[in-house]
Amino acid sequence: MRLPTTTSSFLLCLLLVGTPLAAAPSDADVFTEPEKAGIDYELQGEYVGTIDADDSKRIGIQVIALGGGKFRAVGYDGGLPGDGWSRGEKRHAVEAELNNGQVIFKPLDPKAAGFSVAILKDGCIAIVHKKKTLLTLNKVQRKSPTLGALPPEGAIVLFDGSHADAWENGSLTEGDLLGATNVASKRKFGDHLLHIEFRTPFMPGARGQGRGNSGVYIQSRYECQVLDSFGLEGANNECGGIYSIAEPAVNMCFPPLVWQTYDMDFTAAQYDDNGEKTKNARVTIRHNGVVIHDDLELTHGTPGRHPEGAEPDSVFMQDHGNPVVFRNIWVVEK
Repeated sequence: MRLPTTTSSFLLCLLLVGTPLAAAPSDADVFTEPEKAGIDYELQGEYVGTIDADDSKRIGIQVIALGGGKFRAVGYDGGLPGDGWSRGEKRHAVEAELNNGQVIFKPLDPKAAGFSVAILKDGCIAIVHKKKTLLTLNKVQRKSPTLGALPPEGAIVLFDGSHADAWENGSLTEGDLLGATNVASKRKFGDHLLHIEFRTPFMPGARGQGRGNSGVYIQSRYECQVLDSFGLEGANNECGGIYSIAEPAVNMCFPPLVWQTYDMDFTAAQYDDNGEKTKNARVTIRHNGVVIHDDLELTHGTPGRHPEGAEPDSVFMQDHGNPVVFRNIWVVEK
């Protein structure tokens, strides 16, 4: 039998079955090192495959570990978010459990789906019918094109891993990283470009705002959320969202423990001599190289740090009690 040529037919037919594996991580576990995170972390990630060797018929699947051997799989017609799939297109989510090192997907209607089972194991998802593999979705590890970007000539380096002297309340963690401990840059900025890299922890049992939570405050006034939002829809309080102002154009959040980037082009609000605001601030933000906010007007400040004002202010990273870390932070003043 042949797989349906419509990827939606495949994605909508999945029902995940199985029983939990006793050795899976508990709800209280927090991991900052992939090699210690266990099989749940190994299976979590992004998978891509094509139907009939036709790149126009790609399937993308994000597998999210939920703790206790439980998983959610989110399928995308056309490819992964930012790489074939765009916000507003269909996405399909189903639950799964781990059984003897693998996750078994079983279609509600095998005849309509064109396959008997789909097995997640050893870094791939195999679509199988009558013991014959019809399609393999391979695990991919995407990397931001601006990861490790060197500061250009004239840039102000705020953190390079050698010390935290440029930060109030800053200190090194894990040897050469900056922790999210309510740190504020001592130098203050008006219009500027900001490059910053961050890594969220793997917290499989946590949910929502309790899962790798922090935030990058542009000019200490406008929060771009940092959160383990891998596989979520992308709300304004999730990764890449400007809290209370705008959700990202697409959720570009990579899995936890994968280094990610924000590149921000910020224009400060303008004020008259009486201190009245005459023009709102604006920002363009690239998350992992993809534009998620394009010349966005920031109509008001966001809570948690400083109110809007005419004077320059600091870059600030918020502490929510999760071991979120940062590196390679630099600014170019405009």
